[in-house]
Amino acid sequence: QVQLVASGGGLVQAGGSLRLSCAASRIIFGINTMGWYRQAPGKQRELVATMTSSGSTEYLGSVKGRFTISRDNAKNTVYLQMNSLKPEDTAVYFCNYRGPWGGYDFWGQGTQVTVSS
Repeated sequence: QVQLVASGGGLVQAGGSLRLSCAASRIIFGINTMGWYRQAPGKQRELVATMTSSGSTEYLGSVKGRFTISRDNAKNTVYLQMNSLKPEDTAVYFCNYRGPWGGYDFWGQGTQVTVSS
């Protein structure tokens, strides 16, 4: 079992920035993916950004160029730097940590991001 603790959400004005952090209580050696998903009211959960243990990244098209995902393996932590925030970025952001072929799949508690216009 891995516990994911997310932090960094908050209320910002459009055009502002936030940095989300998610720390894993333990590491699992080998291939894995850490990243962020979000869910806005009345909408489906969607992938925001992920990074594999080898450094490959995937981004939601609407955040490409504005958000940057990074990992600090020494701290077992994944970050999401969010710049040029828009009201449509408002959602609960969930941290995710998973292994290949669904071997494991852990989720954080979610952190609220609200962007005012």
